[in-house]
Amino acid sequence: MNDGDRAEAGPTIGDAGPEEGLKANAIGFLDALVIGLNSTSPAYSLAAVIGPIVALAGIYAPGVMLASFVPMLLIAAAFYYLNKVDQDCGTTFSWVTRAMGPWAGWLGGWAITMTGVLVIGSLADVAVHFGLLAAGLDDWAANQIVRQTLTVVVILAMTAVCVIGTELSAHLQDVLILAQVLFLLVFAFVAIYRVYAGTSTLDEIEPSLTWLNPFGAGGAALTGGLLLGVFIYWGWESAVNLTEEVEDSATAPGKAGIWSTLVLLVTYLSVGFAIVAYAGTEFLAKNAGEEEAVFAVLAHEVMGGWDWMVLLAVCTSALASTQTTIIPASRTALSMARRHALPPHLAHIHPRFHTPEVSTWWVAGIAIAWYLIVNQISENALLDSLTALSLLIAFYYALTGVACAVYYRRHLLENAHNFFLIGVGPLVGAGLLAWLLVESVVDMSDPRNSAGGTSWFGLGPPLVIGIGIAALGVLLMCFWRVRDGRFWQERRSVVDPALVRGAKG
Repeated sequence: MNDGDRAEAGPTIGDAGPEEGLKANAIGFLDALVIGLNSTSPAYSLAAVIGPIVALAGIYAPGVMLASFVPMLLIAAAFYYLNKVDQDCGTTFSWVTRAMGPWAGWLGGWAITMTGVLVIGSLADVAVHFGLLAAGLDDWAANQIVRQTLTVVVILAMTAVCVIGTELSAHLQDVLILAQVLFLLVFAFVAIYRVYAGTSTLDEIEPSLTWLNPFGAGGAALTGGLLLGVFIYWGWESAVNLTEEVEDSATAPGKAGIWSTLVLLVTYLSVGFAIVAYAGTEFLAKNAGEEEAVFAVLAHEVMGGWDWMVLLAVCTSALASTQTTIIPASRTALSMARRHALPPHLAHIHPRFHTPEVSTWWVAGIAIAWYLIVNQISENALLDSLTALSLLIAFYYALTGVACAVYYRRHLLENAHNFFLIGVGPLVGAGLLAWLLVESVVDMSDPRNSAGGTSWFGLGPPLVIGIGIAALGVLLMCFWRVRDGRFWQERRSVVDPALVRGAKG
């Protein structure tokens, strides 16, 4: 049987016995949905990008957020259909390997793992910062030693929760998402009420449905806004990384991913409308460089003495995302290790908790080291490393979209459903993200577009960081190919026809 004829139903756990696998049926659909939502860190994401998006698109910022949703929904569909035929916690790594070969699959897995490493420290730092502000400990929040120490403690605590068990992680996420959404909705309601009551303390603008036009501010503004928009939706696929631990693993994780993007869209548009209407475009554009700090100002303006609610929303948002961002990185490392693409000890499963303890602690340890080292360079360097995230995100999302069409390639012409939802949709999403990837490279090549406006080797620091991570990945991949070539013996395959017939809907 040649490569093109070979079909596989799904991965095996590897050399480990069933008792060493991840805990099956540990959580349900709603838990997976909550984890997918929290992974995107809605309150923090909004706080970080609303100012820059308004600076680009003005009152049409909600329209840009709506346009950013389109490629995310198309890629979510790719995750849904790929998960139906391959329930592997490595998601993109496993799927791309099967559809496009081990080299592309390894790079996809590397990108997912490194996004976690880059962002975990920053998320924990934001959680600490806004938590201290909500508690009235402004002096502590301004002290770098205190913040960094508490940030490391938070990362270690969230990692321990991930190791102790998926159920505990899910229960904690339920509490955090309820607090976050409640505070955001209260903030949005009060802001809109004060706009129509004429009591806004800033330059309010009456909301209009025309704000949903993504082309209202012009093509250049839309392009720049889309680059930022990718960040605010990123993370929902954490629900799919738990596929081996979710009830009804063939469909529930994929559905949770799709529903996560829809809930995020409603949340972002609601709060986006409220913020633009209350503050006006001039204030938001003027404070665009303050990133999440603009939310602290708006919280006080809108809520007065109740501003702690919004500060706590951002805190719980970042805290929840700190934990859930560990999940895709650790599960991907587990999947790669058990397929012999990484050192085998990373595939170790805790005998009591049935979680990937070794890969989880490794991800946390590297994330802490990255956070502390980059902070010693400068605070701007940490912000630049977050900007570099968009390169990795666009890469592995686009790769997943292509893998969906390639893996199902023999079934795309069977009916309109397969052609449009499994073939065309994911490919269009991949194309949009590939275009954004190119635009990001062009944008980041200019040092003036970096957080500090400095130059590294004649380029912007975010691009240098992105290139460095990619180069390191290629070197590690080549090293492990020489060290242990078993993974590279895997061949490209197509979906088992029986699985396709049983997976429609």
